Amino acid sequence: MNSLPLTVTLVGTAYPYRGGLASFNEMLIRTFSRAGKKAKIETFTVQYPSLLFPGKTQYSASPQPEDIDIRRSVNSVNPFNWIATGMRLRKERPDLIIVRYWTPFMSPCLGTICYLARRNKHTKIIPLLDNVVPHESHFFDTWLTRYFLGAIDGGIYMSQQVRNELLAFAPSLPTRFSPHPLYANYGEKVTKQQACQYLHLAPETNYLLFFGIIRDYKGLDLLIDAWKILKEKELTHNKKVIVAGEYYNNKEKYITQMQQLGVSDDFLIHDYFVKDEDVKYYFSLADVVVQPYKNATQSGVTQIAYQFEVPMIVTNVGGLAEIVPHDKVGYVTDATAEALAASIEQFYVTDGTKRFTKAIQEKRKDFTWEALMEQFESLFKQLG
Repeated sequence: MNSLPLTVTLVGTAYPYRGGLASFNEMLIRTFSRAGKKAKIETFTVQYPSLLFPGKTQYSASPQPEDIDIRRSVNSVNPFNWIATGMRLRKERPDLIIVRYWTPFMSPCLGTICYLARRNKHTKIIPLLDNVVPHESHFFDTWLTRYFLGAIDGGIYMSQQVRNELLAFAPSLPTRFSPHPLYANYGEKVTKQQACQYLHLAPETNYLLFFGIIRDYKGLDLLIDAWKILKEKELTHNKKVIVAGEYYNNKEKYITQMQQLGVSDDFLIHDYFVKDEDVKYYFSLADVVVQPYKNATQSGVTQIAYQFEVPMIVTNVGGLAEIVPHDKVGYVTDATAEALAASIEQFYVTDGTKRFTKAIQEKRKDFTWEALMEQFESLFKQLG
């Protein structure tokens, strides 16, 4: 076997599917390609059945990337397809298969493909593990997770939280750590004036940003409660909270909460999936990104904030505090409305935008795609 992989196949989400997973996988394969590897993606023909998908659409409205070899081949709910795909990959004999693992729902599909592909005694299976224990759990998750972990040779994790979860299932599994790289595909920062003009917002207003798909564990309700506290202290003048993202849970409960607390006018609801080309405008106008999560492993939103040099206020859950050094690039706070309100107040009192910018510029150098690729290569070499 080669000391380093020459042929790399990534099994996971990619175009025509939308979202952070697809963008991430495409950038990772580009990195391998730039390094001279023969790299491709095997993505889904069916990712989630329509009945199980909570959003409006799974598909991207952006143009197809022309610089990546993407094959639609994997049906997540068809066992005959899993067998056929696994046997085909076994015959193709890539040096390395990277599997993007983020939910136990995919375990039967991805695990079966991996079990079959690695039977050629050549291919090494190294997944990138977003989660081992899902944010929203079900009784069958443990069995499904064990099935998948039994089909791999090693793993890459992006937070200590995931490593701890992994140790409970597979303590002897060879692993490497690499932090979530930056999302450079969203372009460069524009001026606040340009961003406000594009989004039809007033440039003289201060904006806080809550960004991404909205699920219960992301704590939007905590931010609404915190805003009520700030409003009672008369600290919300000339400030608005932009909530930008599609709701995967009950939107109306948040709207009702805002109305009952009398803060509706301070929240700007952009309740749709933000396409890649528009992401830069939201982050370019934000004073601070707020992530009041109730649980988490790592978050792509944090890395987008680094890309656009925006300070962050995050809760001390999962791996968020590992990536956001407290009082250097933002604040790490308890997952309560009171603590969140205090951090927002402190941010504006101390001019956090100006104070944290230099440290953000330094810290973002840690999050490169080349570093992630090198961890895959290092683990591959160890596995022999």
